[in-house]
Amino acid sequence: MDRVFLPPLSEVLATLASLTLDGQMGEHVSASLGRGLTGFLAAVAAAVPLGVLLAWYRPVYDLLSPLLELFRNTAALALLPVFVLVLGIGETSKIALVIYACTFPVLLNTVTGVRTVDPLLVKSAVSLGFSPVGVFTKVVLPAALPSVFTGIRLAGASSLLVLIAAEMVGARSGLGYLVNSAQLNFQIPHMYAGIIAIAVVGLLLNQVLVSLERRFSRWRPSRS
Repeated sequence: MDRVFLPPLSEVLATLASLTLDGQMGEHVSASLGRGLTGFLAAVAAAVPLGVLLAWYRPVYDLLSPLLELFRNTAALALLPVFVLVLGIGETSKIALVIYACTFPVLLNTVTGVRTVDPLLVKSAVSLGFSPVGVFTKVVLPAALPSVFTGIRLAGASSLLVLIAAEMVGARSGLGYLVNSAQLNFQIPHMYAGIIAIAVVGLLLNQVLVSLERRFSRWRPSRS
């Protein structure tokens, strides 16, 4: 392979170290994390309660289900030009795109988790004298947590993917901008360094979410 297009890993890692030491990588990572986490957290904060509401009130879910399926199957990146046209090329459109991409995995997995709770668990709690609020908080929500966190982890991956694409279209900072700018200026080691940074950020984000899931699901038996 031509090393111009596929430089040795040692050269890419040296470039990554150089970008890190001079602060450029930190600026790009901070910009991407700021946008991504803002949209991701906003989506989770809205989608989890809405998913619980839809699962708890079946007529509401039946009414909105076709609309949810329509939006779920509309790729977020296909709507990127729409977000840019409506909200401009600044931060608002990027954060809104992340919110859109993250909402539906969390929402639909929350609905699935709540609706598939074992009815025997609910009946047992009622027979033991639990109030409706107690049944919901002590039985339904803990039983639905694994499915909810599955949606959250999917949303975490989606947030990074759509944000990188949005930053490639119109941004002056961020990992997507770094990769795109390096490619346009034929700074190939910089491009691969940015790709490695994206992979590391994605890996760390997933590990944080896995740790949170274990923290909130301590009642589940540990896996060997």
